[in-house]
Amino acid sequence: MLAALARLVKIEHSVFALPFAYIGLFVAARGWPGWRAFVLLTLAMVAMRSFAMAVNRLADLPYDRVNPRTQGRELVTGEVGPRAAWVFTAGCAVVFVAACAGLNSLCLALAPVALAWGAFYSLTKRFTWLCHFCLGSVLGLAPVAGWLAVKPEFALPALLFGCGVTCWTAGFDILYACQDVDFDREHGLRSMPARFGVGCALRLAAFSHVDAAAFFLLAGYAAGLSWIYSLFWAVCSGVLLIEHRLIGENDLSRINMAFFTLNGVIAVLLCVGALLAVFLGAC
Repeated sequence: MLAALARLVKIEHSVFALPFAYIGLFVAARGWPGWRAFVLLTLAMVAMRSFAMAVNRLADLPYDRVNPRTQGRELVTGEVGPRAAWVFTAGCAVVFVAACAGLNSLCLALAPVALAWGAFYSLTKRFTWLCHFCLGSVLGLAPVAGWLAVKPEFALPALLFGCGVTCWTAGFDILYACQDVDFDREHGLRSMPARFGVGCALRLAAFSHVDAAAFFLLAGYAAGLSWIYSLFWAVCSGVLLIEHRLIGENDLSRINMAFFTLNGVIAVLLCVGALLAVFLGAC
């Protein structure tokens, strides 16, 4: 059952948000933040992401049952029942709140807001094509959460990193949504590909990633990170360019490589660049 639940929430996709939470954590601490903050933040991030994904799977169950692409998902096949998924979701929420309580009072006060926003984004595809940016803003909380874990105050570098993650996530979510354009139109779901067509959506995704790269560069500057971070930023920007060269309006065959593999590389590389800048004293 645990393995099925892990597949349900795609636990491996934590690679998208967790590195950015660590960026906020280590940059704010200007070094090692201590085991307490590190472990509690990790627990909070994994629990929050699992909570949001489980809510998304439950909310999308009626659509997943009739979408040929998603009929192998655990809730559809019955490998995980709705009741078990709801219990798991509640458990993730409890773990998240408990981890926030262990960090500081501001994190605890913001925990219900984060949970509400994480659950709300699953509904946005029903009424707005900006749903991709709603999802992006959920992941965009990661670097802010990392910063608040050791410095319970909002700061410009954390907010800029958050904006970067928002645009980056929105961009690759638009790419992923291109494969469901016909299904979304048929069932009245809002997405940029369904609303504007695949060609226009690909251009909007590219624009979002240009914005993301700009925000990441500004965030590094605001945090005082040196050329080490800038070097990794340049490599990540190149990977983003490759990502968009892999996909065309009439060829979505490499969508999984563009969506998961390359974006996982971007998250890890940017995190490594920030941490090297911090620990080598080059910030």
